[in-house]
Amino acid sequence: MSMNLVLMGLPGAGKGTQAQKIVEDFDIPHISTGDIFRAAIKNETPMGLEAKKYIDKGELVPDEVTNGIVKERLAQDDTKNGFMLDGFPRNLNQAAALDKMLAESDRQLDAVINIHVQPEVLVERLSGRYICRNCGATYHKIYNPTKVEGTCDVCGGHEFYQREDDKPATVKNRLDVNIKLNTPLVDYYQKQGVLHTIDGQQDIDKVYADVKEVLNSL
Repeated sequence: MSMNLVLMGLPGAGKGTQAQKIVEDFDIPHISTGDIFRAAIKNETPMGLEAKKYIDKGELVPDEVTNGIVKERLAQDDTKNGFMLDGFPRNLNQAAALDKMLAESDRQLDAVINIHVQPEVLVERLSGRYICRNCGATYHKIYNPTKVEGTCDVCGGHEFYQREDDKPATVKNRLDVNIKLNTPLVDYYQKQGVLHTIDGQQDIDKVYADVKEVLNSL
């Protein structure tokens, strides 16, 4: 059976891990926008060349170019039995374009899997990383703390710092931007009746068991 999916989730929700597991079990191509952009640019497809103009200038690629690149990708043979889109659509304009391109090839979305984790938990997950100033060893408050508090396992140093990207304020800002983008999409797919929200705060295998249950029921 064919299975056309969109995978959604905020940074830190564990989307990447789930994507890997889905692809292994269900044998459908994982179409991540980052990857298809790189492939389209490398293969110099018309849309790839168009996208490159914006990327080279450090500008955001406009929706119609992104939509065109996804359309090129979905026209390839390996998507005949389904696909999993990741990182697209990112806004309502792209969601409407996706509906239209699928309808043109007589397909539709079967499910949108939304891995949901509370924002404050994401801040904790994403801002937990800290680094030994002396030797550069990396730790994480929750997942990989030093064995002795305040002392580096590797060199015994006592001074640690956080990268700008990992500071709670920066992380929170990045999440706010993503939540703003995601919320209308969640509503859009909820209305279409294809949205399945999965609790991403459980153990990774439990999260996947829930995802799998949804996919097996399609």
